[in-house]
Amino acid sequence: MSKELFSTKESKQANQGLAYYPMFLNISGKRCVVVGGGHIALRKVRALLEHGASVEVISPALCTELIELEKRGRICILHRQYQPGDLQKALIAIAATDNSDINQQIVKEARGKAVLVNVADDPESSDFIVPSYVRRGDMTIAVSTAGRSPALARKIRTRLEKEFGDEYASLVRLIGEVRAEVKRQGIKVSGDDWQEALDLDLMIDLLKRGDEKKVRAVLLNKLMRTSG
Repeated sequence: MSKELFSTKESKQANQGLAYYPMFLNISGKRCVVVGGGHIALRKVRALLEHGASVEVISPALCTELIELEKRGRICILHRQYQPGDLQKALIAIAATDNSDINQQIVKEARGKAVLVNVADDPESSDFIVPSYVRRGDMTIAVSTAGRSPALARKIRTRLEKEFGDEYASLVRLIGEVRAEVKRQGIKVSGDDWQEALDLDLMIDLLKRGDEKKVRAVLLNKLMRTSG
């Protein structure tokens, strides 16, 4: 194989960047450590709390919002600089300081302890990046540009927020209830049957009118017909 072909292949790989594996991680009750006390750290802390994490913040200087979260018992704060050993038994570590040397020390310890680490604004040093996301009840839509353009990811998220309203939270709940009922009745429903039965436009329109009972009836009726 020619050197030119190797060069072209390597160039394409470089342009594509990292191939992130999309996943949803259960962090409920898990110890997550955020090093840093500014507004970037605050944003990270709020996202972790939204998903049920047990959050510990380490920083000698803190923004007022983080202090308030500590007063309310939402987070634990160590009012000091990061020290080796601070990541013991953590699931996730987030380095959100303005000191690149400290951030890299955090990365080194995290890698040594098999702790997933994220460095704010430094995807190349991170094990994972946090996407922009829209959450409606149990439905989450995540958008990532592999760290290349957070602004674009936020822009797309804003558009999705307008398109997917709170009625989708109700729809997910109702589908879950119907799915459980179908299982209890021992009715065999394939993945294709579900796709055929989910008339989203009709169901969302009914939910906007507040007619959950009709949505449930429509879905059950369609499932019975497609599976029969």
